Parts: sequence; C-alpha cells; structure tokens
Amino acid sequence: MASVALVSVLGPDRVGLVAAIADHLFNAGVNLRDTTFAVLGSGAEFVALCELPNGVTANDVEAGLIKLPELEGAEVRAVPYAFDPSPGPAGRVTHRITISGGDQLGLVARLSEVFKQYGANIVRLEARKLPEDEGGLYVTRFAVFIPAEQANLCLATVNNTAGALGLSCQVRESSL
Repeated sequence: MASVALVSVLGPDRVGLVAAIADHLFNAGVNLRDTTFAVLGSGAEFVALCELPNGVTANDVEAGLIKLPELEGAEVRAVPYAFDPSPGPAGRVTHRITISGGDQLGLVARLSEVFKQYGANIVRLEARKLPEDEGGLYVTRFAVFIPAEQANLCLATVNNTAGALGLSCQVRESSL
C-alpha cells in the first residue's frame, strides 16, 4: 500500500486556494482520500489524507506546498499518517442532523454527550454563526454514525435537547 500523509493548511482565505493545493498535489502524483475544507472567519483550513506515490515523502509534499504563492502566510504541514486511513464501521454516516436557532453556549458539548450516551460517533461537525444580515442564526450540523438499535432513542433525545433550548432540529437518514 502507498504511504499516507496528513496534509494541513491553515491560512488566509483566498479565491483559488483549494484549486492551487489540489492542482499541486495532483501534479505530484498524490491521490486525495478523506479531505475537508472550511472557511473559518477570514481564514481557511484544508486538511486531507493523501496517498503518496513511491519516492515522494511527506516532507516533499510540504516543501512543494510552501512554495505556492496562494499559500503565502499560511501554516503548511505534511506528516506521515500513523492511523489506518480506511474508516471502520463507526466512520460511516447514518444520520445528518441540523440544529438551528439562537446561539446557545454549550450546545455542541450537550449534544456530544447525548451522542456518547447512545454509542454514536460524530463523523463530521460544522458549526457556524450566520451574519446578522442573514438572520444571525447559529447553525450546527452533525454527520453521525448511530448504532441502529440506539437510533430512535438517540434522535429523540437530540430533538428534545434542541427543543428545550428553543432550537429547530432536522434529521435526515444518510445513504453514504
């Protein structure tokens, strides 16, 4: 199996940032596996598991990325990935849950405890406060694995927790 590296870039958000990173990695023969990108305020974060071709090291990838003009001022890191890059069963998303409403201190902590209580695994998490001109809502999205035998109780508890805080809760089963 090819070696795998964790590549992360944290820096100012710019148009074309993902294109520059992805193009560089493609030209180096790197295959992207699990990859995320997010704008975080005026910054941005790109994180990917990368399969490296023979003869290419994590250091080579990092050195090449650092030279990109689009990454000026960014923190760039590429390190060998010490974990199995293939997710186990708990890495499969069974449900997508969106909670929205007013900003609630501790919301992510409360819901994370609910998921833990029912043996559910958070696979992805996104929380965002919308600008005031877009309603100022706080929107939290969870992509979770919930064991089938716990799904109804877990989802009812999530819904009750959101409702008790005056928040809207939408649940969608996932086929991915």
